[in-house]
Amino acid sequence: MSGVEEQIDQWRGFVRRRPAITEADIDEMEDHLRERITELESAGLDADEAFLVAVKRMGNLDEVSREFARAHSNRLWKQLVLLPTAEDGVSGWDRRRDLVVLLGFALGAGVAVKLLLTFADGEMAQVRNISFAVLPFLAGWFAWSRRVSPKVCAVVAALAAVPFLAVNLYPFATDGSTPGMTAVLAFTHVPVLLWLLAGVLHTGGDWRSPDRRMDFVRFAGELAMYLALIALGSGVLLGLTAGVLSLVDVDLEPVLEQWLLPFGMPGALLVAAWLVDAKKSVVENIAPVLTRVFTPLAFLMLLADLTVLLANGPLTEVDRNLLILMDAVLIVVLFLLLYSISARDPFAPPGLFDWLQLAVVVAALAVNAVALTAMLTRIAEFGFTANKTAALGLNLVLLVHLAWSAVLLAGFLRGRRPFAAVERWQTTYLPVYAAWAAIVVLIFPPLFGFV
Repeated sequence: MSGVEEQIDQWRGFVRRRPAITEADIDEMEDHLRERITELESAGLDADEAFLVAVKRMGNLDEVSREFARAHSNRLWKQLVLLPTAEDGVSGWDRRRDLVVLLGFALGAGVAVKLLLTFADGEMAQVRNISFAVLPFLAGWFAWSRRVSPKVCAVVAALAAVPFLAVNLYPFATDGSTPGMTAVLAFTHVPVLLWLLAGVLHTGGDWRSPDRRMDFVRFAGELAMYLALIALGSGVLLGLTAGVLSLVDVDLEPVLEQWLLPFGMPGALLVAAWLVDAKKSVVENIAPVLTRVFTPLAFLMLLADLTVLLANGPLTEVDRNLLILMDAVLIVVLFLLLYSISARDPFAPPGLFDWLQLAVVVAALAVNAVALTAMLTRIAEFGFTANKTAALGLNLVLLVHLAWSAVLLAGFLRGRRPFAAVERWQTTYLPVYAAWAAIVVLIFPPLFGFV
């Protein structure tokens, strides 16, 4: 029955995404599912066949979700309340305790940023250490909330210590107060490496689980949405406050720079992370809508970018800043692809939107191919430098990711592969980005003479 138990766990995870269905409801539905499996096995079906037939007879889960929403509409409204009541399935004390611990981590991050800005020796020291002042507290929140074992925490901390020592002990060259290119590359890739290390703790230490890794992808997308909302709201409030105070000749800028930003920015990150965990089902309704809005726009953007690249004259004359912007566009498209896949119903048949996603991936591959050709042409003419090599490596990493995603999507659309294969590839490839970030941070500086 181990195979059936695994399928039931996957079924529970799928049902859990429906915002109107609580854990108690899922338990009740699972009881009915198991009863039907037992009846079907008694009728002569094997375990896997019984599971598939039983799930089919459970009915369309979207319809079930809508029925629950109509019957328990007050439940959806209560999910918007900051601290749920006991009838929501979570005791008020447990949620308050989580919030208090979270605020403690947020305060610690704010203190760390304030100390860094106050005592760090120059702006360069502040920039290279800002990630180490904030992300360890987010990682600590993951470790506490998911009860990660001390052994896993120690391993993650040891791995994070390596880039910390590198960016602080490497003798990076500077041009006056301007850091060299290897320093810039190291400082910009450190947050990526630390973020993916924090993802290990977000999975509870079970990084090998594709489902846990996909949960981390969903978390990242939802975190970005909450941060955007918090930033917009905070900007409006601060703007209004500054306007009112200016009328009585009070300047808010010193307080903003010295206290509000050092504590507010890391605090917003930690609070947004807590909100993602506390309000998963509220935000997951938004995800499919956003992906369907931005995927067509991304396709049009890629076509425009491809036209610009091809019409810009010989590839050796393509502006370097244009190539950098193309890389940024490809990264945005990759994030959109990841979040689209994470928000999709894995059991739904192929549809028009899946064809559109394939078109987006193919267009991204075309842009990537043109950008790679331009980079190789420039390298052949002007030689290797740290930034050119980093851009080339990133494009190769993206090329592999996008190319195999296109193959898997095409197989799914032709009915030759399950959508689970497309989903699993996205999370399986995540460690490659961590490895590339580690190479840029640790190997590039000595390789290019710290210049």
